Amino acid sequence: MPPSDPTPAPPRALSFDRAAAQYAAARPGYPPALFDTVENLSGRLLRGACTIDVGAGTGIATRLLHERGARVTAVEPGPGMAEELHRALPYVPIVRGDGNRLPLATASADLITYAQSWHWTDRSRAASEALRVLRPGGALALWWNVSDHSVPWIAEQDARLRRFFGAGESAHGSAVPLRDLPSEFDFVHRTVPWTRRVSLDAHLANLGSHSAFLVLGEEPARRFLTEERDRLAELFPDGTVEESYVVDLSVAIRP
Repeated sequence: MPPSDPTPAPPRALSFDRAAAQYAAARPGYPPALFDTVENLSGRLLRGACTIDVGAGTGIATRLLHERGARVTAVEPGPGMAEELHRALPYVPIVRGDGNRLPLATASADLITYAQSWHWTDRSRAASEALRVLRPGGALALWWNVSDHSVPWIAEQDARLRRFFGAGESAHGSAVPLRDLPSEFDFVHRTVPWTRRVSLDAHLANLGSHSAFLVLGEEPARRFLTEERDRLAELFPDGTVEESYVVDLSVAIRP
């Protein structure tokens, strides 16, 4: 079904709309072990589970949840991202909205997921909405792909990003600190390491699809990414980059 009417979202969250195709092509997915862990911590199989993927973006997690057999509905505030998701996954229902006001029935979901998107919510409002929409015994799962800074070249790149953006900002992703998770839920936490091999072009496109770059302006972003290409071309002369991640996962069961 095509996207329905939108609800408001933070302006920076909507910055991804201008790069929806780039986001879909370059952003990393998630390893099978992540979904195994979600099943283990939630105490139920994804197959057949009524699942709401909030802040679904272009459907990276949505597609993987669907492939595991979940009955997924995507919730996405951005028109460009929602259109990209609908183009790639026409069989997945999409509703325009965000976690602060889920356009869904009370006690209708077995699982609510936030892949890279919980930090765009008002934590208190989103927690109340998750409690409303989840069935008793349903689960809330939040996760983030975070670049693995134990890998030397990734740590060095992160330092360059932080110098460039200032104020401690990077484009490597970061999990929400435990103190920022909603107290209404009792979360269990796990980490899932994984890697992927991509072209240098894809790696740079992935960096450039982060909101820190998207709100920066075309010229300074282009300048940084050009310099980064030159550095990485020396490290990866065959043009293939191995990106290393740790997925930071938090799962809680609704009482």
